[in-house]
Amino acid sequence: MDLGLTGRTALITGASKGIGYAAAWSLAREGCNVHIASRTESDLAAAQAKIASAHGVEVHLHPCDLSSGDTARTLVQACKNVDILVNNAGAIPAGSIHDIEEDRWREAWDLKVFGYQNMCRAMLAQMQVRERGVIINIIGAAGEAPTPNYIAGSAGNASIMAMTRALGATSRSYGVRVVGINPGLIVTERMETLSRTRAQRMFGDAERWRETLDQTYPPGQPEHIGDMVAFLASDLSANTTGTIITIDGGSAARGSTL
Repeated sequence: MDLGLTGRTALITGASKGIGYAAAWSLAREGCNVHIASRTESDLAAAQAKIASAHGVEVHLHPCDLSSGDTARTLVQACKNVDILVNNAGAIPAGSIHDIEEDRWREAWDLKVFGYQNMCRAMLAQMQVRERGVIINIIGAAGEAPTPNYIAGSAGNASIMAMTRALGATSRSYGVRVVGINPGLIVTERMETLSRTRAQRMFGDAERWRETLDQTYPPGQPEHIGDMVAFLASDLSANTTGTIITIDGGSAARGSTL
């Protein structure tokens, strides 16, 4: 299926690995030139080489820490005429309200919750002038199925979900769409980190993390999210805005928790 994305430009944050890399790969495969951002320049360079070699598009890398609002605004200014923004940077630690101290909670939210907010604010200002664009926020299923053992992430994701719906409700009036994706467990380094925390809580042994995975409903792959990003970014989704797509293998519907 031709998604009609050839020649468009996308900016993907947290794009050196995992879901962000899969999103950049899928968009590049569809003919998008991509800007990829994350904290580690060496990881970005490796991603840049793979994507450019496989798809023959322009791949620009931006090593940066998006927990700073000034950095977020500088990144947006450096990426002119972006058609698609994919917010993906940030990982909020697992733990109960007693496990996550205030400074750790704030640090995680600075990158993900306020990072997404700052990127949306800056990019919407550009897109509104051009009267076109799509913003896709990669959030997390804990926002709709909160659990006390992932309290900071549940609350942060719920906040981003609300922001996404609020912005997307009216953004189409000026030619912009804002949507979100809630991934469940996806096979990434992040999944292993969360599973180790759960194994420590359940068994007192983080090395038993694989035992926490439901073999009946195995985790998804990053490509499941990346391909949905490409579809939502395309004009085939022209009437989709202000909503959240959940891709979690049915875990939220089953009431599964971290």
